[in-house]
Amino acid sequence: MNPALQFIFSRRSVRKYQNQEVPDAILTDLLEAGMAAPSAVARDPWHFIVVRKRETLNRMTAVMPHAQMLKQATAAFVVCGDINRAHDQKESYLLQDVSAAVENILLAATALELGSCWLGIHPRQERMVGIRELFNLPSAIIPVCGIALGWPAEQLPARTRYNHEHVHAETWQG
Repeated sequence: MNPALQFIFSRRSVRKYQNQEVPDAILTDLLEAGMAAPSAVARDPWHFIVVRKRETLNRMTAVMPHAQMLKQATAAFVVCGDINRAHDQKESYLLQDVSAAVENILLAATALELGSCWLGIHPRQERMVGIRELFNLPSAIIPVCGIALGWPAEQLPARTRYNHEHVHAETWQG
């Protein structure tokens, strides 16, 4: 692993958090990093709901069964996209743009020594409906994912999942 890319290899899904608040300034740093992502035709269709209230974090776990770490996290983002702002109003562009923003946030969290975990919402209808209702989302807003945030209570080793069998030179090679 190239040491210059350590911040990428160190990014891991953290599921255990300390009971310590994340400062507003760091949340703003993460949002700035997210909004620095590329976007098709610079449409920037993303929206972020910042969640800090314990009651709301806990209620999110009822909608997202694999997001139980939110019961320990001290903050979360619900990442959404506005279909009216997406390039050509295409969901595929919206998903790509929002995903780029999410990856920037995850890498920025790692660089700031914060733990994070990407929590899938889209395309599971029951999760999308539950999040839409929980946060009173307008019809044009598509909930894509959540991000659990907090100071990690566990340190996971850096790693790469590089697999040469997934790399093809010039053309597809089985």
